[in-house]
Amino acid sequence: MEYHWSILKRFEGAVMKVNKNLLMSVLKKYGQTQKELASLLGLSLSRTNAKINEKQGAQFTQIEIMTIKERYGLSAQEVDSIFFDRKVS
Repeated sequence: MEYHWSILKRFEGAVMKVNKNLLMSVLKKYGQTQKELASLLGLSLSRTNAKINEKQGAQFTQIEIMTIKERYGLSAQEVDSIFFDRKVS
């Protein structure tokens, strides 16, 4: 699996903020559930939900974001919209 780190590199210093509605719309488009997303990422459902809802300091890792990008055919702009706030910290 080839990762395109250049996509994530441009977000260095950006504040990670998950757009839950957009992520859930991607899952719905592909007929997937949070449980299936958790399985894809090799996480428990509760840990995946914590990352989606940004609870207990949980955040998606770069590899998890790239896995989601590749599985659901997301563009760099879609990744940006789902996972990153454009504000610089």
